[in-house]
Amino acid sequence: MDAPRKPMLSVGEALAFMLDAVRPVADTETIPTLEANGRVLATAQVSGMNVPGADNTQMDGYAVRAADCVSGNASLTVSQRIPAGHVGQPLLPGTAARIFTGAMIPQGADAVVMQEQCELAGDVVTVKHAPKSGEWIRRAGEDINNGSVILPAGVRLRSQELGLAASVGLAELPVKRKLRVAVFFTGDELTMPGEPLAQGAIYNSNRFTLRALLENLGCEISDFGIVPDTLEATRSVLRESAQGHDLIITSGGVSVGEEDHIKPAVEAEGKLNMWQIAVKPGKPLAFGEVQQAFFIGLPGNPVSSFVTFLLFVRPFILRLQGVEGPIVPRAYSMRADFAWPKADKRNEFLRVRVNDNGGVELFRNQSSGVLTSTVWGDGVIDNPPGQTIAVGDLVRFIPFNELLY
Repeated sequence: MDAPRKPMLSVGEALAFMLDAVRPVADTETIPTLEANGRVLATAQVSGMNVPGADNTQMDGYAVRAADCVSGNASLTVSQRIPAGHVGQPLLPGTAARIFTGAMIPQGADAVVMQEQCELAGDVVTVKHAPKSGEWIRRAGEDINNGSVILPAGVRLRSQELGLAASVGLAELPVKRKLRVAVFFTGDELTMPGEPLAQGAIYNSNRFTLRALLENLGCEISDFGIVPDTLEATRSVLRESAQGHDLIITSGGVSVGEEDHIKPAVEAEGKLNMWQIAVKPGKPLAFGEVQQAFFIGLPGNPVSSFVTFLLFVRPFILRLQGVEGPIVPRAYSMRADFAWPKADKRNEFLRVRVNDNGGVELFRNQSSGVLTSTVWGDGVIDNPPGQTIAVGDLVRFIPFNELLY
């Protein structure tokens, strides 16, 4: 008598199980800040300066003493001109300094009057405004204080973080080394674009989708190509791909058919810790280890492979890279402009797009083989198990831009 089948893990349970197993990469390197986009910061960065470094003006105008302009129609001699990057002379009472955005406030001045509120005649400016002390002045350290942490360890560096690092003079940054990922694809029916398509064959779209997703995450990729549908060939490439890699990702062959060899191959060469999740699309997803490398086996259907990568592989990779901040994508409450009357026992991820009326509409065909739905759509609806959707219901919308990078 067969043993009772274990219940499938929920999406949350499966992701928690995978993340609990993570061993983040430890190796680091120091690289130019200009080359650090997408890398994970290894140690916190502290500013060695104030930003701004000195009081400066927020706009073009005239630096004045506020006490000289209380009448709202003061005439002052223009004593100097201060462009950005230059240091002016102390401002004498009864005078004004022509000043330009970003320039340091001269000693003695305590306000800036925008040029639109002034009239210049020769070397005399009429200030038609009574400024308050501090008006249009950016104070030293207003953005960053000397000695403050500007970037915590474990942050994935984007354009914003790189600009911030540069603003305090950091020419180099310590980062975690790149993750080394091996990929291969199983299926005798797979053919590469550019090759003749035999009867019964299909083009290997997953190779292109998964490689691009890994590139978006800054991984070093070793592509072992298409592997024949035999147990020995699968075992052989598993052994080879485990060498020198942190993670092995496969597509196809994770179901229970006679030509599906991933599960027995992983069990023979390593260990399989998780298999099958209550998710649609993408139930057959495998997680385990082969030698020192983690292993994730994705379904072969293109939408299933795409969705399970976004839901499970992406957060796993981010933690493996050393990212310490939030990795769960944000979901937004949106109005459903469609009906989904048939509930599924699994957690469904439906491809939708945002319409001009502020709601989301459903792609007409939610099959796991319809890759056009991922191009047409703006994201997915996270629909819980057993949940129907009526027109006007609020649903959990996860945009693709929360999932792709």
